[in-house]
Amino acid sequence: MTITIRILALMLAISLMVWTAPARAQQPQMNLPRITLQAGMYQIDTQVAQAPEQRSVGLMWRREMPMHEGMLFVFEQPSTQCFWMMNTLIPLTAAFVADDGTIVNLADMQPQTVNSHCSERPVRFVLEMNQGWFAKRGLKAGARLSGAPFAR
Repeated sequence: MTITIRILALMLAISLMVWTAPARAQQPQMNLPRITLQAGMYQIDTQVAQAPEQRSVGLMWRREMPMHEGMLFVFEQPSTQCFWMMNTLIPLTAAFVADDGTIVNLADMQPQTVNSHCSERPVRFVLEMNQGWFAKRGLKAGARLSGAPFAR
């Protein structure tokens, strides 16, 4: 009987964690450090996600993002970076960016999907913008971004 009560108590505790965790996690991160990047004549007000926890949340739970804003994901070293859109509510384009600011490749990503979108070669930076931002400005692979992270 005691084992059954313990198992039931453990199951209740796990159930409470499962049901309350999503409610706590559904808060977008809005207070990350900001920097300004340039893409030709265009300025981008960029939030910087550098810590692993910041990168794992990214732009999740946001319902909108101004067109001139984005999020720059900064990794410790170049590697193949792959992104997906679970819990992300807005369509985004990811620019996979080399250390010198050159866009390696772009990937349009649909909201709330788990499709993997990866860099074509190792990179340390990924810039997420509203979907279509790069295309509307004629920016493609090979275009160069500038700003503090890409300074030599």
